[in-house]
Amino acid sequence: MTAYTTLVHDYESGVGVTGSSMPALDPGANLAATLPVWSLAGGAVASFAAAADRRRAACGLTTLESVLDPARVAAAFSSERLFRVNDVAPDAFAELSGFFPSADGWVRTHANYSHHRARLLAVLGLPENTDRAAAAARIAELSGTEIEERAAETGAIVVRVRTEQEWADSPQGKAAADGPLVAIEPRADRAEIESPTAATQMLPLRGIRVLDLTRVIAGPVATRALALLGADVLRVDPPQLPEIEWQFLDTGQGKHSTLLDLRTELPVFRKLLSETDVLITGYRPGALERLGMVASDIRPGIVYGRVSAWGERGPWGDRRGFDSIVQAASGISLIEGAQDNSRAAAAVGALPAQALDHASGYLLAAGVLDALTAREQDGRGRDVRVALARTGSWLLTAPGRTPDHPPAQAPAAEYAVTHDGVTTARPALTEYPDHPWPASQYGTHAPIWAARPDGSQ
Repeated sequence: MTAYTTLVHDYESGVGVTGSSMPALDPGANLAATLPVWSLAGGAVASFAAAADRRRAACGLTTLESVLDPARVAAAFSSERLFRVNDVAPDAFAELSGFFPSADGWVRTHANYSHHRARLLAVLGLPENTDRAAAAARIAELSGTEIEERAAETGAIVVRVRTEQEWADSPQGKAAADGPLVAIEPRADRAEIESPTAATQMLPLRGIRVLDLTRVIAGPVATRALALLGADVLRVDPPQLPEIEWQFLDTGQGKHSTLLDLRTELPVFRKLLSETDVLITGYRPGALERLGMVASDIRPGIVYGRVSAWGERGPWGDRRGFDSIVQAASGISLIEGAQDNSRAAAAVGALPAQALDHASGYLLAAGVLDALTAREQDGRGRDVRVALARTGSWLLTAPGRTPDHPPAQAPAAEYAVTHDGVTTARPALTEYPDHPWPASQYGTHAPIWAARPDGSQ
């Protein structure tokens, strides 16, 4: 693997350049891949650590100047490989999720959620009880483009597997590569912001409230990182859409969890939002507006962080997507599959971790930190945006490919911690031996702000 390469963010808000130095250490085989996954992982976490130090300095606190442990970072990015409930590992992908040969190539599906599975089967014209073999047979009859277009129309999640060049030449690929890795844009609104008085060196975000409307990995990783630094994080989920339990437990540490139907309880949400410093969402553009939220609900001075699959401004901005789907569409799957000796030539493969998700999460958290720090100076609200496809485009253009690499190895158990039978990865930052507390029971907190338990770090 190559040494760590600094990630530079061109922040339009004038916050400055995010970057960090780190010893040129190799995480070993944990993130072994053709593409420089370690550069992405180390750079994203180092950017988060550097932004945390800028926050500390703004609060008049001593900085930590973190030196990252590559194996610890690799373990955090591979958390699903460490996760256990009573020593039982989860099934990361459902029966109808994965790669399938189509009539003219490959497609990749994502059907981990029951509603996504139902939409996929509707696209294929198959009954609810269809198994993987029957789905594969049907997909083999259709072209990848036809399935992808049908899926986009119905909200199912399927993409045609593309080559790197094909993606780069497409309108959606060009849009994904455009703009900064972390976009921070100041808004016109201003507010009188009081400097926090409860912040400490280890908890520089103490007193900051974060409303978390995200799922799966990237958004929850960002809000978990903010909780690690002392923020009061309240995760809000819709009661009509069930969550995947192991994913919630793997990324829910240090947060409260509540259920709120924005279609019928928008006034409750508005009350929460009126008392919020940071709003983080993973909705597609316009989704909250369709539920009734208006611009005036974003109170002056709020930092509004958003994570999307494809970016908000490209031709695929309104499409759903996940890390595995972005890998397939952007050429990453064919790059990694070409070196998989256990499969046929030109087979499809994947990165050794959901690296686009995890990296985007830490980058979003870094951007939010810098937006909060800037807000202390001018009182202005800011929008912070990251996209999995933009993170993927960084990885595809980064130097240091290693086609001859060993198989990725599972992270060591020493980088995990167990509470009440649930085993998760330790935080990526070495200074924090554990998260503030394990994930709480899903949806059991009232939709109100509550202070963090005393003594949490």
